[in-house]
Amino acid sequence: MKNKKIVPIIVSVIAMLTVICISSFTREKPPKKQNDIDNIAALSSKATTDTPESDEEMRGVWVSYMELSMENESSKAQKAFEDKFTEIAQKCRESGFNTLIVQVRPFCDALYKSSYFPWSHILTGTQGENPQYDALQIMCDICKENNLKIHAWINPYRVSSNETPSKLSDNNPYIKNPEIAIKTDNGIFLDPSNETAQQLICDGVKEIAEKYDVDGIQFDDYFYPTEDESFDEKQYEAYIEKYGKENCMSLDNWRMQNVNTLICKVYRTIKSVDSSVEFGISPQGNIGNNDGLYADVKSWCTCKGFADYICPQIYFSLENPALTFEDCLDSWTSLDFDENVKLYVGLGGYKAGNGEYDEETWLLSDSILADEYDILRNNKSVRGFMLYSYNSLEDDTAKKEINNLINALN
Repeated sequence: MKNKKIVPIIVSVIAMLTVICISSFTREKPPKKQNDIDNIAALSSKATTDTPESDEEMRGVWVSYMELSMENESSKAQKAFEDKFTEIAQKCRESGFNTLIVQVRPFCDALYKSSYFPWSHILTGTQGENPQYDALQIMCDICKENNLKIHAWINPYRVSSNETPSKLSDNNPYIKNPEIAIKTDNGIFLDPSNETAQQLICDGVKEIAEKYDVDGIQFDDYFYPTEDESFDEKQYEAYIEKYGKENCMSLDNWRMQNVNTLICKVYRTIKSVDSSVEFGISPQGNIGNNDGLYADVKSWCTCKGFADYICPQIYFSLENPALTFEDCLDSWTSLDFDENVKLYVGLGGYKAGNGEYDEETWLLSDSILADEYDILRNNKSVRGFMLYSYNSLEDDTAKKEINNLINALN
């Protein structure tokens, strides 16, 4: 009788041990602990596992909306734009660059056919007027023909600045819904705290990733346009009223959280479409200046789930009294970058050979850009650079500097 009672117990124990053993072999290993911001950077498996690694050095050139503008051209036809951009692409390729970062949404508008934004005024002179061609598609095609990668550069919040554009079209998102933006003395900007505005930005990014063969999408350094407390006073008061003052963040932290939320949403949106498309941000070079824009650059560098690359605009000479190029670079390379985030560096080609900047220290040598490139190439933390901007390749003032840089590249 004793043995009969023991047998079922033994069988149960054996069955339990079998289940435990099997589950230990089949259960997914727990993810490694990441230095993430949990409630912001929760990513889909597609977004975190499929992104390819490339060992190619980034050699980029920013092409701004001003350099793409057709407003003052004698012909605004498709052929004229094709010729203009072909010249840009060929010049960059022949000079040794491999990537163009083209500005496709400078003012809550689009250089492509968009379901969310009006046609940009820079193609026709009038916002909302159809140029009868898709500039982004043309640029993608020409870049591929010239073996160049292309990143679509977006200003996320700016609707207008200093009366540019002079008139917003009837289908501009702000005109259709003024509540998504805030008007200031010097411009109109999408409200970073407004969820509808955040979704608009994400929808616009998704549209590009879905419709165009781009290699990356980039935000520039324009986030909050001011530190003035009155800018979003009503929105902050509504936030406090909703959650109670004792449960709320300070104004500074709340603003930074609004930007962080957008950045992570955009990252996830892009990866949900195509994990090979990179999302990058180009913040201000002086790392402390980003605080005034509520740009949490340190988190973007050190945490997974915000960006694939960061490209600070280190537009300083080697001898700049206020902040030298190398000192500024050190402030970025000293950060504990997440292994999924690459560091590129923005170089100030527009300052080359010009005595108006950095207390005339750009006149001390004709090889400052080349020397800075050499510093970057020998720094294991840096994966490449981007030059601001294309015009510096055509500028006589910068000619000697640019030629020395091109020689260094080749």
